[in-house]
Amino acid sequence: MERNITIRHEQEELAASLHYPVKQEGKEGRSKDRVPLVIICHGFVGSRIGVDRLFVKTARELAREGYMVLRFDYAGCGESSGSYGMEGLESMIAQTRTVLDYGMSCVDVDPTRVTLIGHSLGGVVAILTAVRDRRVKSLVLWSSVGYPLSDILKITGRDVYDTAVKSGYSDYLGYDFTPGFFDSLGQYQPLQEAVKFGGDVLIIHGTSDDTIPVDYAFLYQKVFWMRNEGRCDKEIIFQADHTYSSGPHRRQVIHCTKEWLNDQEAVQQEWQHWMI
Repeated sequence: MERNITIRHEQEELAASLHYPVKQEGKEGRSKDRVPLVIICHGFVGSRIGVDRLFVKTARELAREGYMVLRFDYAGCGESSGSYGMEGLESMIAQTRTVLDYGMSCVDVDPTRVTLIGHSLGGVVAILTAVRDRRVKSLVLWSSVGYPLSDILKITGRDVYDTAVKSGYSDYLGYDFTPGFFDSLGQYQPLQEAVKFGGDVLIIHGTSDDTIPVDYAFLYQKVFWMRNEGRCDKEIIFQADHTYSSGPHRRQVIHCTKEWLNDQEAVQQEWQHWMI
């Protein structure tokens, strides 16, 4: 079962979809009646639907596996109120934490099993949120941006940034972007911040990603391996593009994510057995 909801964040209303988990039989351990929470963070000028309905299909598949899943539109995107280009990364982090507040308030959610899935720029937001909010226990990064300002300028074109600086705003795909939005991208270095997150991480990237280089997956893995705690796994999908648009690639990214999360669940249950 799923339903559309609205989550209040400051003066804005964030449109979201909540997917309830299918009842899982035979679970054991102290948290047998509680369910893991997954929150999906979309990318630059995206929405909670995803290209070719990627996030919808992911959420439904994970719900069938017993996960509570929240996917939402950042302010100014999809059906949410606000203006996307007026804000910046700090606002997106705050919005994600507000959605996390809502998810954690849902009945039967297990606070020890909380995952953020971030795609593209949403990967950066997920990392920065996890570093600041200890409620996030694991991360799944799909085609994550590595250098926010330069990566986004490659997408929009440098002229969009120059126009914003000269005129106070610029248009890109119908979104009005202020200089402040671009400035916020330059303030963060997620590859440096990532080392501060102590949870487990899955990195997925396609070899035919023409938007964000697949090399970033190897850079992120190297950074996460430098930590004293937390594991990091990587999956490279041959010929997959930035949004995993083909059927086989979409199925592969969802399957890899699901299997990794289920492995995390198995480890969690084994740990609980040791504690009983």
